[in-house]
Amino acid sequence: MHQLRRPRTESSVSIIGAGVAGAWHALLFAQAGHDVTLHERSDANLMLSTSHWAGGMLAPYCESEVAEPLISRLGLRALDLWRRELPDTPFNGSLVVAHPRDRNDFERFARLTSDHRRLDAAGITALEPSLEGRFREGLFFAAEGHVEPRRVLPKLHERIIAAGGTIKFDSDVSADDVEGLVIDCRGLAARDDQPELRGVKGELILIETSEVTLSRPVRLIHPRWPLYVIPREDHLFMLGATSIEAEDTGVSVRSALELLSAAYTVHPAFAEARIIEFGSGLRPAFPDNLPRITIARDNRIDVNGLYRHGFLIAPALAELTLGYVQRGQIDNEVMRCA
Repeated sequence: MHQLRRPRTESSVSIIGAGVAGAWHALLFAQAGHDVTLHERSDANLMLSTSHWAGGMLAPYCESEVAEPLISRLGLRALDLWRRELPDTPFNGSLVVAHPRDRNDFERFARLTSDHRRLDAAGITALEPSLEGRFREGLFFAAEGHVEPRRVLPKLHERIIAAGGTIKFDSDVSADDVEGLVIDCRGLAARDDQPELRGVKGELILIETSEVTLSRPVRLIHPRWPLYVIPREDHLFMLGATSIEAEDTGVSVRSALELLSAAYTVHPAFAEARIIEFGSGLRPAFPDNLPRITIARDNRIDVNGLYRHGFLIAPALAELTLGYVQRGQIDNEVMRCA
């Protein structure tokens, strides 16, 4: 951090986009005493938001296998903010497993990550009794957590209102339509101002079964991509997530077959599960797949490029934006001037 000239102070703050990035910005700015208005182009169900289709894993250690160190740094700070603001957030850890044929990939994952404990078959069973006899060894990342995006976003919105903020749904505005300090968290919709953004498709399948019980996300090492099995409430499980360089919003037959087949290898009871939903979201990403807080002008800040790490890093990015506005602090890895 370097102390720079404090930016122009605005009591009124307009935030565009009520997904996870916009919601965290609205919450922290409202708590800091700003007059916050959060604008969202869709209704309260957020069907147009990438956050609606997210996995919600808070897994900075697991993500370090492929992500830059910056993501781990932001993610670790964000874990503290999730705990502080939503103390009921589940921090039951993450479990990584593999079949014997993928042992080499499993060991590679273990080398590239940290803060995990190796488990034998008995240790896996102790954590997840439903997986008894399914895997010989696993990695347990005890410090990690997960949220259910479609349940936690309304909680964040409630906290914003309790802190004195205002939320306007069905409010499709641009930065020029609102006054005061504008924080643009529109994701891909911001390509009119940030043409470098691209969409990376993440597909998911939501299934229902009472035959399997899991207390934490289970990540299966897979030849093409890791399969995530993320427990939801009401006997639901989210299967995901692919990362495909495409901007359509459908789920391909190949992806569906691979996700469902991989889930079956985690537990055969998933073969009898009921499919509730297929869906996909387009994650906003810059060419380097790293997030940016861009100081566009004195009264405009753009926060974008969260890629596949939205729920993991959004709280930390919001804290950095607030630090800049209040104290002129700059994080050189994340912030830049337009």
